[in-house]
Amino acid sequence: MIDQNNGLLLGLDEHELVDSPLLGCRIHRQVLDPLLFLVERAASAGFILKVASSYRSFERQLLIWNNKARGLRPVLNDAGEVIDINVLSERDKVFAILRWSALPGASRHHWGTDVDVYGSAHIDPEYQLQLTVAETQGDGPFAEFHCWLNDELAQGSSNFFRPYAQDRGGVAPEPWHLSYAPLATIFSRQLTQNLLRGQLEQTDLELKQVVLDNLDEIFQQFIHID
Repeated sequence: MIDQNNGLLLGLDEHELVDSPLLGCRIHRQVLDPLLFLVERAASAGFILKVASSYRSFERQLLIWNNKARGLRPVLNDAGEVIDINVLSERDKVFAILRWSALPGASRHHWGTDVDVYGSAHIDPEYQLQLTVAETQGDGPFAEFHCWLNDELAQGSSNFFRPYAQDRGGVAPEPWHLSYAPLATIFSRQLTQNLLRGQLEQTDLELKQVVLDNLDEIFQQFIHID
């Protein structure tokens, strides 16, 4: 029997989450006001901060993982290009998927503390959001928004940070991914390898044995963030 706190860490318990009609997302109740504050700050600078993704359950992350492992959903290389995972070894498949998608049970989105954001003020209503680094730089549609966000996060008044700001050889850079530090830092420390292993062992996970055999390396490279 998984207790509520462990359930929250793994994306199995939603008792601390709230729905925000204004933001159009589900997040941890303690993150609502800080996120609304960030939205207001963006508005005062001429941007409309939108949430593309927030809370994601274990089952949803499991579906994403299994569909990628089965070749039903694209897997990308470092350049963001679709690769053929059928030519990869099982171990290489696992690490290719991990570059862009978290293991179920190990996604920061499980906690309700993390959101993917973009600025919608200067894009065509028909624009199809991709959430790529190219969108946030140079002539990208969200480059100006992310320049503002860089300065805003540096001030620290909202307590959000980018856990995947730099490429450390694990998760690919995601400048759109924001994490609420006061809670996410606690949850990150509480999510242990043993807790994750116990959940994965009883899960119908594609490539499960390969994941479990390499979990120590996976945990250090893709999950543990100092």
